[in-house]
Amino acid sequence: MKSRTGKREPGTGKTLVPDPDSRIPTTRLSFTADAEAVGDRLDRFLTAQVPDFSRSQIQRLIEGGHVTHSRYKKVKANSDIREGDVIGVDMPEVQASSAQPENLPLDILFNDPDLVVVNKPAGMVVHPAAGNPTGTLVNALLHHVKDLSGIGGEARPGIVHRLDKGTSGVMVIAKNDDAHKELARQFHDREVEKEYVALAWGLVQQRKRINAAIGRDPKNRVKMSTRAGRARSAVTRVTWSRDLKGVTLLRVAIATGRTHQIRVHLSAIGHPIVGDALYGGVHRRVPHPLRAVTKLTRPFLHAERLAFTHPRTKERLEFTAPLPSDLEAIVAELVPADQFDSIFARETPGTNNEFER
Repeated sequence: MKSRTGKREPGTGKTLVPDPDSRIPTTRLSFTADAEAVGDRLDRFLTAQVPDFSRSQIQRLIEGGHVTHSRYKKVKANSDIREGDVIGVDMPEVQASSAQPENLPLDILFNDPDLVVVNKPAGMVVHPAAGNPTGTLVNALLHHVKDLSGIGGEARPGIVHRLDKGTSGVMVIAKNDDAHKELARQFHDREVEKEYVALAWGLVQQRKRINAAIGRDPKNRVKMSTRAGRARSAVTRVTWSRDLKGVTLLRVAIATGRTHQIRVHLSAIGHPIVGDALYGGVHRRVPHPLRAVTKLTRPFLHAERLAFTHPRTKERLEFTAPLPSDLEAIVAELVPADQFDSIFARETPGTNNEFER
């Protein structure tokens, strides 16, 4: 989406939004919808534009009269979006965050005045929210990172992308407004390289390319689907695969970053991720040679590699995180001992642009 961004307030926990009669200072943001947003609801469109705010918080802003729409005088959460629509949002500038620092274990891969890169463990939610008010990545960062210069006037981490609770691996977080804005632009413009390791049911061919738009499943609001009426483009490419006789170990690259993208795409082609109960990856009957997979307590999905351009120095940076012990143990039982050391022989990766053409 084309946008001009200003300072933003966090979307963590019970973060307040200004009431109509309040005197809380705000910053005006303006977003112009492009063709990809056509058919979206207003609240969904803004949730994608302001990743630090949850959909419910966006709805509170709309209900409070803090959102304008170029085609409507009376704005509602379900107001439709057309190409060229200009959406204005009055975002609260400086309010105390409800998220508290917590001394949680955190594997920090890189840390400088502009950004921090971490290896997120599986089981950790990124943002505090209903059902997960504590124990999140944001809580951990507030404890471990002491030089946050502020996003929207507050000393807090700027989340520019997410990993699902059950997904481990590399994430980059901004420390200031300038870094947050530039990293968000790189993700939007598909300049960031993201590569995952997954274990999928069946035989998945190397170089398989999945190009299928993703939207909210109309029959199950918890799930995403490639058959949704309102969907956004998404491309997934298998860069490497190893047949393990009943399951396939994969490296998967994505340029887009839709919710549950890899999980949805692999499930849509009949090869759901092993251990992914939401998308059909948990089987009651498993052949004896594959019994190791029954030990999984989460989807076998790990964000192994992330590459982007530093927002200040313009240096191209690349970070990798090894397969965590729970997933490595599964692979060790599926692969003959004499082949284990070579199982992850890496080819020189290309850029995401390679499969966006």
